[in-house]
Amino acid sequence: MGSLRFLRYNWSYVTPLELKHRSVGLGTGSTATGHAHFTLNGRKFRIFGGSIHYFRVPREYWRDRLLKLKACGFNTVSTYIPWNLHEQKRGKFDFSGNLDLEAFVRMAEVIGLWVILRPGPYICGEIDLGGLPSWLLQDSKSRMRTTDKGFVEAVDRYFDHLVPRMAPLQYHQGGPVIAFQVENEYGAYDKDKHYMPYILEALLKRGIVELLLTSDLLGHATKGYVKGALATVNIRKPSRKVSKELSQLQGNKPILVMELWIGWYDYWGAEKHFVRNTRDVEHTVAEFIKYNISFNAYMFHGGTNFGFMNGAIFKSDVYRSIVTSYDYDAVLTEAGDYTEKYFILRKILGSISGIPLPPLPDPTPKSVYADVSLSHYLPLWEVLQYLHEPIKLSIPVSMENLPINNGSGQSFGFILYETPICSGGRLHAHAADVAQVFVNDTIIGFLNENSRNVDIPTFTGCQLLRILVENQGRLVFTSRIQHEQKGLTDSVSLNKVTLKGYTIYSLDMKMDFFDRLRSATWRPITGSYEGPAFYRGTLRAGPSPKDTFVSLPDWNYGFVFINGRNLGRYWSIGPQRTLYLPGVWLRPEDNEIIVFEKMMNGLFIQFTDEPKL
Repeated sequence: MGSLRFLRYNWSYVTPLELKHRSVGLGTGSTATGHAHFTLNGRKFRIFGGSIHYFRVPREYWRDRLLKLKACGFNTVSTYIPWNLHEQKRGKFDFSGNLDLEAFVRMAEVIGLWVILRPGPYICGEIDLGGLPSWLLQDSKSRMRTTDKGFVEAVDRYFDHLVPRMAPLQYHQGGPVIAFQVENEYGAYDKDKHYMPYILEALLKRGIVELLLTSDLLGHATKGYVKGALATVNIRKPSRKVSKELSQLQGNKPILVMELWIGWYDYWGAEKHFVRNTRDVEHTVAEFIKYNISFNAYMFHGGTNFGFMNGAIFKSDVYRSIVTSYDYDAVLTEAGDYTEKYFILRKILGSISGIPLPPLPDPTPKSVYADVSLSHYLPLWEVLQYLHEPIKLSIPVSMENLPINNGSGQSFGFILYETPICSGGRLHAHAADVAQVFVNDTIIGFLNENSRNVDIPTFTGCQLLRILVENQGRLVFTSRIQHEQKGLTDSVSLNKVTLKGYTIYSLDMKMDFFDRLRSATWRPITGSYEGPAFYRGTLRAGPSPKDTFVSLPDWNYGFVFINGRNLGRYWSIGPQRTLYLPGVWLRPEDNEIIVFEKMMNGLFIQFTDEPKL
């Protein structure tokens, strides 16, 4: 173990072509004046990193974004690894397509970038449940992010599959990966003193030999620190507290700011898109360089929360869903375009690189397509026959506990509960996150975390009660992460009498669902329809499709699907007003566009070549 620790603190700078002939990795050293620094093969080395999340960027654009990182003067790319996307179903792993981690790392290597991997298991990253898979919530007694038996057994199975994919990518194996992060920001959670040593050892015993890091908010590094790893911090601007906290913790080690927050994320209902002053970023980076501080720009390129991957936060004790765009006011925009920050950082980093920076890749062209009229629709109730077989249960269960997907439940999307009722009155239910309540197909009211009662008008005979619940994103940074079950999470009562006998439909809206939906008989639209429904039209992209942004100015709330791909959520409350549509996801000529609107439809959708965030 001692030799591994020693090797982990001995790097030196080489080009990717030399990797096959070298065997010593990243480490630390000090100058004659006693100042600590990183070394790579015995030579002084500074980490100039930028975060790009492969799972938030279309695979076809990985190369473009990495080339732009290199051309800006950065030498390292970092990325989180989202457990919840790689293992949506327990025991079934997906590292294909946009989740091909190894291909992303190898592409970075070819371009000439070093790589830092941040495998979690918890990553935060404003992604649903902080990157933990939702099926962990099935056991209400399990304590996530601790050494609780059920949790670490799940982590071990995941690492048994993940680490063999990462290990050959290490510097010592001839790859570009020079460091791994142990968990993420654990100092702010701090529920189990044995947890961080367990995760560190889990990586070591599976063959990870490179530098290990912890990453914490300033003021929490001591609680998140584990012996055998280098402590790093996450901050927005320079502070004397950084060197003081880290030196007290680990002596004279190099300082790495693992997350220099270039911008920030947005949530639905915010007054405006967050923007960080470019001059502040310029000053901060200049200070870091002056004092020999290595840093990782979070985010260099944010990308998009496609589909249902977004998480949620508490803002002033109110639940807030994070928007679809993960633009983050980053160095590159959501669509990979250059910003003022990019050119300022390129100038700073270019001035100290010692060699000319690579030429700038061409900007990605955009297009403004003709408005699309959505001429046909299907009410949700007519779509149920195209879903998988419903589940029949005596009592409602949460989304995670629905007995589907080989026992893994449902991770994302919507869930519909139906049960007969024979009278009106006071309905009581706990729905997370938000529910629409219907009698047959007539909307009666809404339920959410703070509103658990709906009054149902009197009627004759027996009718069908329907409760459509949406998961708007599980909390990402909270001590109550154990309690993020979605759907109906308790019994439902009418006039204080518990209702029983449910038909439950899973609406996760995956690609195969839209394949089946194409055989449906769609209704022509004659006006507005109130209630959840699917609307279909055709986007004619021409022979050479290009990137664009979708605008739905007179729609209320829902999701947009292009050729079955989920672009993400739109919501009239803003601040986000457009959805990014990558041109690489469009086919030449005709493209199917489907909008799932929860409330009431508009008549058409528009396209623009500029985002409105």
